[in-house]
Amino acid sequence: MPRTAELVDPQLEAFYRRHAEQVRQALCLALGDLDLGTEAADEAMARACERWSEIGEYDNPVGWAYRVGLNWARSHQRRYRWRHRGPVPDRPVMAVPGDPDLAEALAQLSLDHRAVVVCRFYLDWSVEETAAALGLPDGTVKSRLRRALDVLHRQLEDHR
Repeated sequence: MPRTAELVDPQLEAFYRRHAEQVRQALCLALGDLDLGTEAADEAMARACERWSEIGEYDNPVGWAYRVGLNWARSHQRRYRWRHRGPVPDRPVMAVPGDPDLAEALAQLSLDHRAVVVCRFYLDWSVEETAAALGLPDGTVKSRLRRALDVLHRQLEDHR
């Protein structure tokens, strides 16, 4: 009888080893929440594993996982607010390497704007790659990025 490890697709295992932590960190930054980002990444990677024969053929499976994690987190937050009918409790925020003020400035952005900033600057994706991963037109990515950078610039200038 084969061991469980032998049943895992080697490409799936390589994808998971190479990108799971990157997806987790990107989601934590975009969501501004360590716990929610970690849960979202776990959910996204589990879904990628379940559908690997399809996902593995995508141009950017990491982008797919990032988008699935964002969508899962949005749904989770809506369910939480509906059940508890109060404000979402404070959550620990992911530290931004190199600039402690940046985490606070990122928190001032909407999730849609943070998601674009994380794709462009943390994941180092092009506008086109970001648009494809998030399912948005290129122009929307550019517009969100411009607005986000304006807000970040103002926030960081106020802290300097």
